[in-house]
Amino acid sequence: MAPKKDAKKPEPAKKAEPAPAPAPAPAPEAPPKPAAVDLSGVKVDFNQDQLEDYREAFGLFDRVGDNKVAYNQIADIMRALGQNPTNKEVTKILGNPTADEMANKRVDFEGFLPMLQFVVNSPNKATYEDYVEGLRVFDKEGNGTVMGAELRIVLSTLGEKMTEVEIDALMQGQEDENGCVNYEAFVKHIMSV
Repeated sequence: MAPKKDAKKPEPAKKAEPAPAPAPAPAPEAPPKPAAVDLSGVKVDFNQDQLEDYREAFGLFDRVGDNKVAYNQIADIMRALGQNPTNKEVTKILGNPTADEMANKRVDFEGFLPMLQFVVNSPNKATYEDYVEGLRVFDKEGNGTVMGAELRIVLSTLGEKMTEVEIDALMQGQEDENGCVNYEAFVKHIMSV
């Protein structure tokens, strides 16, 4: 007789164990803030006439009478003085303040001057040709015009978004009878405002 083979007993069915829980997803990181601008090395190089004009303009924005202005007014003052910094540039110059700090922190004229000098010295100044080239992208027919409606959409949705009121003021008298805007004339118009 043949030796008996060890008969293996069937193993009891294993209970399905739940799969281990996946590791929690890391919390989304806030986008890194751009590095603040170090104004300590900025040499203020304005002549006396400029300083007087700048002080006068600065004073017009002082609503409290303490010879200081709120952070959220800095960009407006710079624009009133003929500069064209973006809001992002000004925020960076101010050290990336929170919205609350923008409304409540204040700076005096002496603190403002290095900021203004930094903007004046900034090499990132757009030229007439830069603006024309940017609008030429929207000139589908190559005839020097863009649709006013399309330009309004661009102004309200790209870059530093403008309000309808701002766009209406800027576009007043710029559209022809077909609703088109000669963008070279438009750029001359906006650069003279």
